[in-house]
Amino acid sequence: MAARERGGFVAYGLLLAVGVASIFPLYWSFVVSSKDNSALGETTPPLLPGGNLFENVREVFATVDFWLAMQNSLIVAGTVTVSNVLLSSMAGFAFARLRFPGRDTLFLIVIGTAMVPAQLGVIPLYLVVGELGWYGRLEAVIVPGLIGAFSVFWMRQACEEAIPGELLDAGRIDGCSTVRLFWHVAVPAIRPQAAVLAMLTFMTAWNDFFWPLIALDPNENPTVQVALSRLASGYFTDYSLMLTAATLGVLPVVALFILLARKVVNGVMRGAPRV
Repeated sequence: MAARERGGFVAYGLLLAVGVASIFPLYWSFVVSSKDNSALGETTPPLLPGGNLFENVREVFATVDFWLAMQNSLIVAGTVTVSNVLLSSMAGFAFARLRFPGRDTLFLIVIGTAMVPAQLGVIPLYLVVGELGWYGRLEAVIVPGLIGAFSVFWMRQACEEAIPGELLDAGRIDGCSTVRLFWHVAVPAIRPQAAVLAMLTFMTAWNDFFWPLIALDPNENPTVQVALSRLASGYFTDYSLMLTAATLGVLPVVALFILLARKVVNGVMRGAPRV
């Protein structure tokens, strides 16, 4: 019993240490964003907030069009997240619980696309965007990310584990169509895993920098990450402004995590998909 209690204390101590190590960079960014740039030159690093936060926030919005960047990132990340969760849930349900010719081969092709580095498709994708007249528009960033191989794989595994085949057979005997089986049986069963996928997809789309930098005009239609790169460029970098913008930029991700926290934890505790 004593050994079990000691093991529990050690586990909670490790979890506390990991939690503090994870939260500290966010806290330190907030501290620096509440001070001026000279605070970083002090011998002792600042650990307590200062009084320049609102001044730095005003300076960020005066330096770059951060409202537009936040709006663009919310549109892109929100659309990509909703599309990935919906489409990959439908595809995962089909691959896991429906029988049709070529199902396994098609699934292997989908998984195979995840092995191709994204950088290899940049030039062809850029040419397609140019042909469609989407350069500088949000469609160029949204459409390529509407669904991904990882999302399909994740939801396929979730459907295999969370939806018993006997339950679907009982629904078919009662006269349920495939659409009703998906909406009334599959969707409620895979909500925790869908919440995990939504969180991962939103963070990935929100933090994407490489493709938005290529496909969008940084001066006219930036995302948050592109706006941050503009604050970091130049002969002199004001780290207090840059970290103020970074702190503002992480708020939507934190808000989404708080909103989905219970379902995300449930999805993780249920094991979510296993390979």
